[in-house]
Amino acid sequence: MTTNTSNPPPALDDSSSSKPSGLLYGLNDRPPVVESLLVAVQHVLAVFVGIITPPLIICNAISLPPDDTRYIVSMSLFISGVASFVQARRIGPVGSGLLSIQGTSFSFVGPIIGAGLGVTGAGGSPQEAMAMIVGLCFFGAFVEIFLSRFLHLASKIITPLVTGTIVMIIGLTLIRVGIISMGGGVPTLGTENFGTLQNLGVAMLVLLTIIVFNSFRNPYLRMASVVVGLIVGYVVSLALGMVNLDGLSGLPLVALPIPFRYGMSFSWVAFVPFVLLYAITTIESIGDLTATSAACAEPVEGSIYIRRIKGGVLGDGVNSLVAAVFNTFPNTTFSQNNGVIQITGVGSRYIGYYISAILALLGLFPVISGIFQTLPQPVLGGATIIMFGSIVVAGMRILQSVELDRRALIIVGTSLAMGLGVTYTPEILDNVPPVLRSLLSSGISAGGLTAIVLNLLLPRDQSSVEASVASDLEVDSETESAVN
Repeated sequence: MTTNTSNPPPALDDSSSSKPSGLLYGLNDRPPVVESLLVAVQHVLAVFVGIITPPLIICNAISLPPDDTRYIVSMSLFISGVASFVQARRIGPVGSGLLSIQGTSFSFVGPIIGAGLGVTGAGGSPQEAMAMIVGLCFFGAFVEIFLSRFLHLASKIITPLVTGTIVMIIGLTLIRVGIISMGGGVPTLGTENFGTLQNLGVAMLVLLTIIVFNSFRNPYLRMASVVVGLIVGYVVSLALGMVNLDGLSGLPLVALPIPFRYGMSFSWVAFVPFVLLYAITTIESIGDLTATSAACAEPVEGSIYIRRIKGGVLGDGVNSLVAAVFNTFPNTTFSQNNGVIQITGVGSRYIGYYISAILALLGLFPVISGIFQTLPQPVLGGATIIMFGSIVVAGMRILQSVELDRRALIIVGTSLAMGLGVTYTPEILDNVPPVLRSLLSSGISAGGLTAIVLNLLLPRDQSSVEASVASDLEVDSETESAVN
C-alpha cells in the first residue's frame, strides 16, 4: 500500500517527523478514497453521540418544542462538520492543521441551562431563552479568540509535563463515560437495566472484535476494526431487540441553516460563567490538540507546536462564534478522535475533510442522522472504551520525554488526583460558590489548572536545590570541625 504526498501542505506543516511503528498514514499523507471514507466513518461514530447529547439535554431542560429540538440537533452536526474542516484545512491563522475534530462542548451545558431557565422563569418563552443563549455564546467566543493570540507567551506553562498530564486526565475521565455506555447509558443508571449481562455481553463482543481486527497485520483490516466492531454489535443488538427505530418517524427530510433564527439578547450577570468557561475550554483544547499532535507523530513542543496550538484555539473560538450564529452551542476539540487515530494508525489531516462532509450531510438530512441515533449505548461503549484508554497511553508517551524527578511526580500525581477526584465524586463541589463550581466541575479543568499552578509555583530544579542545601550543610560541618 502506498501513500500519496504529492500535494504540499501549508507552510505550517513543513515538519518532517518520523512516523512511529504502527502509524500507517502521517499528518500530510493522502490515503486512498475508500480507506479515507472507512476511517472517517469510525471518527464520526466516535463523536456522534457526544455532538448531539448536549443540545438534547439543553433543549429538553428549557422545554423547547420537538421541532425546534430536532432543528438545533441538526445544526449542531452541521456546524461540527464546518468547524472540523476549518481545523483540518487551516484557513489563514485559523485552525490547527491537524486531524482535530470539533463538536458541541459539554462544559457549557450547566451555565446555558441556567441562563435559559432564568429567561423562562421570568415569563419568557423557550425561543426567547434561545435568543439569550445565542447572545451569551456569541460574545463569549471572543474570550477564547483573544486568549489564543497570547499562547506563545505561555511557553513556560505549556510544557510537555503539563500537557502530558492533561492528556492523561482527558483519557482517564472519559473512561467513565465509556464504562457507563457499556452498562446501558446514563438513562439506565440506578435501574435494574444497567450493567445487565446482555448489555455487557454486547459491549464485550464489540471490544473483542475491535481488538482481534486491530491485531491483524493487514492494514485494511486494522483501519476497519472499529467499523466492523460496531456493525457486529449492531447486528447482534437487532437480533436481541435492543434497537429502537421508533424515533425515525416524523423526521424532516432537510434542515436548512438559518442565521439567528431565534434572534439574540444578552445579560451581564449570566455572562460571567461563560467568560470563565471559555478560558477553561482554552486549557482543555490545548490538551486535546497536544494529544492529536502526539498521536500523529508531530512535535509536542517548539515553535511549530505553539503555532498549531494557537491556530487550534483560535479555531475553537471562531467556530464557537459561527455556531452561535447558526443557533447552536459552543464547539470545542474532541478527545475521542485521538483514540481512533491510534487504533486505526491513520493521522492524515485529509481524513478531516471526509469527516467534515459526513457531519455536515448528517446535519442537513436529519433522517440519516436519525439512523445513527439508533445505535445502542452498549455497542458504543464497547468501541469507545478502548479509544479512551489509548488517549491515556498518548499522555504517558508525552511524559516519557520528561525527567520524572520529585517535582514532576508531585505535579502529575496531584493533578491526576484532583482531576479524577472531581470526576468520580462531583458532590464535593455542591457547597462551594457557583462560580468556583463552574470553574472546577470538569475533571479536565480541575486537573489541568492544578498542573499549571503547580508547574508555576514549584521550584523548577528540585535536585539542584537539594544539592545546594547538602553542599551548604557540608561546608558548615567542615567549618565547625575546623573551629573545634
